[in-house]
Amino acid sequence: MTTTTPPLVNPRTIALAHYAARAVLEQVLARHGVTFQQSVTLRPVAVADGPIRRDDLVDSVTGALKIDATEAHSVVDELIAAELLAPQEPSRVRMTDAGRELYDRTSAETAPITARIYAGIPTEDLAAAGRVLTLIAERADAELKALTTPAK
Repeated sequence: MTTTTPPLVNPRTIALAHYAARAVLEQVLARHGVTFQQSVTLRPVAVADGPIRRDDLVDSVTGALKIDATEAHSVVDELIAAELLAPQEPSRVRMTDAGRELYDRTSAETAPITARIYAGIPTEDLAAAGRVLTLIAERADAELKALTTPAK
């Protein structure tokens, strides 16, 4: 009997898991004419209790996707043009009925897929992975900030 040592978490294993899961999500989103960036941008508004400040949304998207604010504003504009978000004064955006329906539908379609992907993984393993990935993300964010902050 041969045993193999499971791979350690490293940049490659993280990337492979991310891109595999993202490819699944993008297949669902494509059926609805929505991009990954649009989905990531729509989520904070969908889970908010009401309209949110556009600048807060842009900050959330730039932090999640590691894109610049100009690109994040462009994605917000795309969602407004598609009537999935609507501007609300002063400087806020809100979810439209069409946006809510899309978010709910894509969430419902991805829920059973996600359940199958995570099925059978012990809770303590998921908790450990969550802790490790959160720490890696925090450290990577700090390194990114150091790389993009002009030297004094």
